Amino acid sequence: MSLHRRGPRSADRVDTTRGGSQLDQLDQLDRAFASTRSVLAKVGPEQLGDPTPCASWDVRGVIDHMVGSAYWAAAVVGAGGESTGADLASGDLLAGYDECARVTLAAFGAEGPLRSTFQLPFGEFSGAALLGLVANDQFTHGWDLARAIGLPTDLDPELAEVFLERSRDTVTESYRGADGKAQFGPELPAPPGAGPADRLAAFLGRRV
Repeated sequence: MSLHRRGPRSADRVDTTRGGSQLDQLDQLDRAFASTRSVLAKVGPEQLGDPTPCASWDVRGVIDHMVGSAYWAAAVVGAGGESTGADLASGDLLAGYDECARVTLAAFGAEGPLRSTFQLPFGEFSGAALLGLVANDQFTHGWDLARAIGLPTDLDPELAEVFLERSRDTVTESYRGADGKAQFGPELPAPPGAGPADRLAAFLGRRV
């Protein structure tokens, strides 16, 4: 369930849009940050140790991962963003998240990254493909936080449909396995009438 874990090897398999413009792609990332921020704003200090659908992480761990992975992606595309490795959830949650969102959006919005290719430890990715991974990661972990603290999980249905369609094209069985060892868990069934965000979560291995 982590962006840092093993990912698809081919950038062609993880295109962020189907012929969309740079604005379209950046808008997806911006909306993913905004969706997750709306959940983060409701996390209380007493909930940081609560379990989440990601068995390896509690609420604090999910937050630290979201911020750290966003800075990691910004650094990959050359913005110099970098996580300090500190316990980010111990500070001002919204200020820390707003800053990582600002840095990451600026990094991908700069001249060049979306037309470039990046060699990562788990394969070669276009800038557009990497942006797609970051956006999906931020959005889905926002779902994890919502489920963990008892909030509604029907997050940005339009955006969730985009991510679900893309995930169905790119997430194969080779990327699935046990929590903490694979990028995604086995696909699970979504209940009848589930919204797009819940169906996305179930497809990526969350129990809905």
